[in-house]
Amino acid sequence: MVVVGSLNLDTTARVSRLPRPGETVLGTGHTSDTGGKGANQAVAAARLGRPVAMVGRVGNDDAGRQITGVLATEGVDANAVSVDDTTPTGMAFITVDGAGENMIVVSPGANATMSIADIERAADIIAGAGVLLLQLEIPLEVVHHAAAICRGIVVLNPAPAAELSAGLLEAVDILVPNRTELAVLTGADPAGSSEQIAEQVELLPVGAGIVTLGAEGALVRASGQTTHVPAPTVTAVDATAAGDAFCAGLADALADGATPLEAARWGVRVGAVTVTRAGAQAALPTRAEVSALS
Repeated sequence: MVVVGSLNLDTTARVSRLPRPGETVLGTGHTSDTGGKGANQAVAAARLGRPVAMVGRVGNDDAGRQITGVLATEGVDANAVSVDDTTPTGMAFITVDGAGENMIVVSPGANATMSIADIERAADIIAGAGVLLLQLEIPLEVVHHAAAICRGIVVLNPAPAAELSAGLLEAVDILVPNRTELAVLTGADPAGSSEQIAEQVELLPVGAGIVTLGAEGALVRASGQTTHVPAPTVTAVDATAAGDAFCAGLADALADGATPLEAARWGVRVGAVTVTRAGAQAALPTRAEVSALS
C-alpha cells in the first residue's frame, strides 16, 4: 500500500464550543502532534499491520524531522518523503469542542511545493502499489499523475473539498467523499437522502463511490447497488482523524482482496474506535483494538 499526500504538524485546542465568526473563546488545553491527511492515513494503515510507504514533502525544519521520525517509529517507509530547503513544513490548526466536532485550518507549507518530479522519483513504488491512497492537501496535478501511473486500486479521498476534472476522476477506482465534498463535486444537497446521494455518486465517472456519513456510517454505491453501512455505537471524543482512519481501514481491507462493501464495513469500525480518543495520530487504533469492538 502506498499513500501519496500531506504531512503536517497539528496544533489542537480544546474548547467547550466552537467559536462563531469574529468571536474569541477560551480553550481548556492544547496539544501538538504530527498529522496531515496523508501521514494520518499512512500511520493508520501501519497500526493495522499493513506494510505502507509514504510519498510526500516536508520542510528542512524541526517539524519535518519530527514527522519523518514518527513515520519511521510507526513502521512507515518514508524514503520517498522529500525535503524542501526553502518552505516550512505544513501546519494544521484544529479546534475541537466538547462533543468531538472540529474546525480545521491548514497552512500547506511544503505540501504545496510537491511536484510531478516527486511522483516520478517514486514512480516504481506508486506503479506497483496494490492500493494507492490519495487526498487533496497536495497539488491536484500531483494527485492526478500519481493516479495515472498506478496499476493497482486507486482510492481518492477528495478532501479538502474541490472541483475535480473528469480526467482525474476517471483514473480513480473508489472515491471516498463526505457529504460536503460530494456536494462540491456534484452540486448535490449535502443534507439529501440516501437515495439522492446514491444518484449523485452514480453521475461520477469512478468505479465505485463510498460516502462517509460520520456517526451514521457510510453509503456504498458499487456494481449498481447502494448499501448503507451503519457505524458501531460509540461515545465520540474527537472526530479529527475519523475520516483518515476510515480511508486507511478501507484501503487495508481492499489490499486483502475485499469488495468495496466489505472494505467499508471494516473502515467504519476503524473510524469508530478512532473517535473514542483524543488527537489525530494518537487516536488511531491497532488491528486488535478494532477487532475487539463490539
